[in-house]
Amino acid sequence: MRTEMVPMRDGVRLATDIHMPEGSGPFPVVMERTPYGRDEVSRSEISRANPVPVPRPAVAGMFTAEGMAVVYQDTRGRHGSEGVFVKYLSDGEDGFDTCAWLRAQQWCDGRICTMGLSYAAHTQAALGCLAPPGIVAQILDSGGFANSWMAGIRQSGAFELKQATWAHKQAILSPEAAADPVMKAALEAEDIRAWFTRLPWFPGHSPLRHHPAYEAYLFEQWRHGAFGPFWQQLGIWAEGFHARYAAADCVHLSSWFDVYPLTAISNFMGLRREARGTQRLILGPWTHGDRSRTHFGDVEFGPAAAIDSWAGDWFAYRRRHFRHALDGTPNPEPTLRLFVMGGGTGTRTPEGRLDHGGRWIEAADWPVPGVISTVYHLHNNGFLDPAPPAPGAIPLSYDFDPSHPVPTIGGAITSLEPVAQGGAFDQCEAAEFFGCAPPYLPLASRADVLVFQTAPLPAPIQVVGPLIAEIYVATDGPDTDFTAKLVDFHPPSEAYPRGYAMLLADGIVRLRYVPYSSRETFRPSGAIIRISCTLFPTANLFAAGHRIRLDISSSNFPKFDVNPNTGEPEGAARRRRVAVNTVFMDADHPSHIVLPILKSPVLQS
Repeated sequence: MRTEMVPMRDGVRLATDIHMPEGSGPFPVVMERTPYGRDEVSRSEISRANPVPVPRPAVAGMFTAEGMAVVYQDTRGRHGSEGVFVKYLSDGEDGFDTCAWLRAQQWCDGRICTMGLSYAAHTQAALGCLAPPGIVAQILDSGGFANSWMAGIRQSGAFELKQATWAHKQAILSPEAAADPVMKAALEAEDIRAWFTRLPWFPGHSPLRHHPAYEAYLFEQWRHGAFGPFWQQLGIWAEGFHARYAAADCVHLSSWFDVYPLTAISNFMGLRREARGTQRLILGPWTHGDRSRTHFGDVEFGPAAAIDSWAGDWFAYRRRHFRHALDGTPNPEPTLRLFVMGGGTGTRTPEGRLDHGGRWIEAADWPVPGVISTVYHLHNNGFLDPAPPAPGAIPLSYDFDPSHPVPTIGGAITSLEPVAQGGAFDQCEAAEFFGCAPPYLPLASRADVLVFQTAPLPAPIQVVGPLIAEIYVATDGPDTDFTAKLVDFHPPSEAYPRGYAMLLADGIVRLRYVPYSSRETFRPSGAIIRISCTLFPTANLFAAGHRIRLDISSSNFPKFDVNPNTGEPEGAARRRRVAVNTVFMDADHPSHIVLPILKSPVLQS
């Protein structure tokens, strides 16, 4: 192994470790570009058999043994690289320039494969958008922004607060903090959980004030509310580049409790539509980067849940994928693998987790062929079923107090530690969850949570695919949010005498961006508007006796920033007001969720 300082077009040099195979070459290259340290151990480099993370030189050795050179590079302004860190927005051009440099080396045969998790998937998509010569294969593991306004930085307008916790953690690890002990100590002294009780923050008055550059980029993301030129930049908007993307053999991987399944699906579908090389999609039951585990939150999905159950392990899968792409040999992997949750015993495991179970299925496309989109209507008596609502049904209203938001209890979350964690949890308050307080009752007991559920199911129903809730709403102020959560309600049992409300997927809509994401729209008090709330996709078997449940509210904190209901500019509000929010569910305003129901194959409970 040797380290090179690779020059970019503006003269900035990026620290690059090169691991060479035996022999004189030339060799194909496997590259990972990361802000987390090119020589640091990645927590995700594990297998089911060996849960201890493997150091990068050992990972490189698995590829050099196959005759591939391996390159790890620090992104701009991080660890050993020069320049100023610009989150996400410099990675396209820097990735292109690194590919050009590699192809100019005598030891490189001109073919490049890329890999990496999370930010290292974002860097892959960014360079892929510029289609640098030589890219033959990519594995975009839990990242690669398709549209960061829809998911990843904002979600339908609401700001994802993982950006704030990530910025604080990475500011502590920045080169600037390493060079300035006072800056580092000041950042470390900030209690980020305590700061989450003091939102909103302001420039110069936030836990990031000790590192002005990191604070500046955070507020830049937070305050660019509408979907405009800022959100259509290289690095955070691959959708705009699908037609010119590198024609490579790509794997898009994410999971039901990760923040990037919409990203993976959008890139998979868009690049297939544009015929930009072979595309494959893997969707597991995992949290972010935890593909070799079997439990997430306090739910156990069984031994099949780990990717190792069919891949051998993640190391072997990547080697096979790159080998097929480099050799031009047929790859037997299916177009789509996804994990359908459910089918377990519903009892408590010896470790104290809900045994929910599940299995893998294969398909030729997304949405899965054979899915039937089925409308389930909301009724003002709390029912959720296909029957249309009655004429003149009375709407339901509630007070949404931004000073008392609905607490986040698991779900699709990453990088929000130590404030919140992702995974499947019972939707019941507990001391471990931020924002909860005694007596720790179910979220359904809150007056600002509207609950709609089916009768106990007489037979299993398998929901597999995208989720859209079409809701007719009104508010008495200039702006507010509406949230939706899909829940698998397990009936009371000896193990769970109160039942178990397992969160599957959620979504949010900021009303000021309806119907136009590109500009703000403020309406008169009480104006009725139809919103389309995109929940994250899922695949779940609702067993006989369970209920399909949809919860509607107006906050999910600290996953998202809380709307103050005042209409003040994004990221700059100082006031709060209680909003009276209303959901309509009558014949003229048929609020509903569209469930993608897959009749076959059906898991038996």
